[in-house]
Amino acid sequence: MSKSVLFELGVEELPARFINNALAQLEEKTAKWLKEQRVPFGEITGFATPRRLAVKITEVEEKQPDIEEEAKGPAKKIALDDEGNWTKAAIGFSKGQGKSVEDIYFKEINGTEYIHVNKFIEGEQTAKLLEDFREVFLSLTFPKNMRWGNRDLRYARPIRWMVALFGKEIIPFSIEGVNTGNRSFGHRFLGSETTIVDADQYESLLKDEYVIASVEERKAEILSQLKQLEKENNWKLILDEGLLDEVTHLVEYPTVFSGEFSEEFLEVPEEALITSMKEHQRYFPVRSSNGRLLPCFVGVRNGDDQYIDTVARGNEKVLKARLKDAQFFFEEDQKGSIDEKMQKLSRMVYQEELGTLADKVQRIIAITGKIGEWVGLEAEQMTKAKRAAEICKFDLVTQMVDEFTELQGVMGEKYARIFGEEEEVAMAINEHYMPRQASGAVPSTTIGSIVSIADKLDTIVGSISIGIIPTGSQDPYGLRRQALGILQTLTAQGWSIPVEKLIDLVHQFYYELDLPTRDKKDVRNDLQEFFQVRAAYLMKEDEIDPDVVEAVLATGIGVYPATKAKAILLVEKRQDPSFKSVHEALGRVLNLARKAESAKVDPKLFENDKEHGLFNAYQNVHDVYRKSMQNNQPQDALNRLSELAKPIHDFFDETMVMAEDEAIRHNRLALLKQIAEDVYAFADLNAIEWKQQF
Repeated sequence: MSKSVLFELGVEELPARFINNALAQLEEKTAKWLKEQRVPFGEITGFATPRRLAVKITEVEEKQPDIEEEAKGPAKKIALDDEGNWTKAAIGFSKGQGKSVEDIYFKEINGTEYIHVNKFIEGEQTAKLLEDFREVFLSLTFPKNMRWGNRDLRYARPIRWMVALFGKEIIPFSIEGVNTGNRSFGHRFLGSETTIVDADQYESLLKDEYVIASVEERKAEILSQLKQLEKENNWKLILDEGLLDEVTHLVEYPTVFSGEFSEEFLEVPEEALITSMKEHQRYFPVRSSNGRLLPCFVGVRNGDDQYIDTVARGNEKVLKARLKDAQFFFEEDQKGSIDEKMQKLSRMVYQEELGTLADKVQRIIAITGKIGEWVGLEAEQMTKAKRAAEICKFDLVTQMVDEFTELQGVMGEKYARIFGEEEEVAMAINEHYMPRQASGAVPSTTIGSIVSIADKLDTIVGSISIGIIPTGSQDPYGLRRQALGILQTLTAQGWSIPVEKLIDLVHQFYYELDLPTRDKKDVRNDLQEFFQVRAAYLMKEDEIDPDVVEAVLATGIGVYPATKAKAILLVEKRQDPSFKSVHEALGRVLNLARKAESAKVDPKLFENDKEHGLFNAYQNVHDVYRKSMQNNQPQDALNRLSELAKPIHDFFDETMVMAEDEAIRHNRLALLKQIAEDVYAFADLNAIEWKQQF
């Protein structure tokens, strides 16, 4: 007979950001543990609130299934001595299996006889096995742990109670002096202690005590109340999924309420108001049906609707103080000038070994100028780009950004307009931080894109030069995100600038400025590898097969948008039977070209027409192919290479490459090396698993 099992871990309030991951771990580790224990079970359901993590498992059998298995022992010649008696090896084997020599039988495997016994293992009682579930709770990991009192356990928060039930039966175990039982606790203020009579009654009993244990149900309830409030007031709430998740994990019994603030605060940029409401108070901002920000907010209370008006008024007072600060910062920041604020950057350390923020800005200006030349900026646009680079960090000294760091760039754009900067310059100040997240929007303007790449290149090259290289999950400077941003921006703008050219520009710049750095060659290699890993990551995110990614990145990234286009083209070709002859021909060239010592070809050493034919075909194709590559036209470039397939096959049919005559052999290998160099410029085709072969 099967029963449901319930485990609940009651704790002091968990940080909201811990809960999703902890719940996922609990569900995954529970399933793994049960399978390891050979306990049959049905469905696993996880529950989480700020004060509890729980899991219910249905259809758990009362005992493990019995096992009958055949155990194989040593070979017959080892199991029996010359007189036919059982050896110590045979006796030891049978005892080890809980049997005697009378239970031994022989079985032939691959022509050799081995001794065997049939072994019966009776399944253990599930109730006894479940006492070890404490190890699942102890195996949960959190971003930060703590100790409490004189206890040794380091955990996210102190453990206050535990429920462990197999149906109605308590499963006994303890953690740091806290014993399991069937007593749980409801809402901290509205509920009380409750007895969980049966594991299947868990959710309903907690609801009686003002706790909605299901994360999904609690979130749906909040969303339903928000939508109802929208409908009643003809509002349009700014529903941020991250904020919705957070408030779901901050409450056990949600009730939505609304409040107001003075319209005078609407003179403050709405980004600052929204940030203050969302990030600092966990409120949902409100817009009118036509999109205008309203002097209203919506919050979620951890409790019922009793005295909800009083709760709203209290929250209004708290928000008013926050918005007063924002209003003051906004007014104070408009005093003085941008140039006066820029002077403060020279007193702000960017990185101890790399100087101040003012030093960084000067590097960004220089890099911006060079990239501007490469993308063909006209004089007027170049002036704007350099001005944007010059003032891109000025808002870091403002009080608003000091209080709301997530508004860097956003407030820079606002203030730049107020101080009379040109529109493109103001936009670039905001855009140069883009993308702000891995999947965020990239800059939309040319100037913003240039300054964005310049800033990110300086950060990446500077950090790696002094040995700050991301490892594992550690990337405190966000270098991976910034490298992705550079590649994404190059793609969005369609610029034909090789990534290596950008790396070398800034890498060399650091040496010319005599900035602290590691060995020059090591730094260059680390930079190349760092960007190639990011390029590979981006292409795999676009569902390009790993072997194709490896092939197109074999000799570097080059112009990233063109390299990605090559990868997409090769993914198509790997399924195309008509391309089989081409990849076989080019693949044979790559294989033999590795043996070449040089690429210098002497046509006078050719011995047959097929050598001349391949050499002439290559010369006819080479310049056109290289032009296609320079123009970032991968389809046309591959078409040119494909023209060499027949001459290559003819060459191999009539020519012994590894001729005994050394001069002739080297000459033929040199011809193949010339062709291989062009092929490698496109991709290492031999790194690809060609599907049409199978």
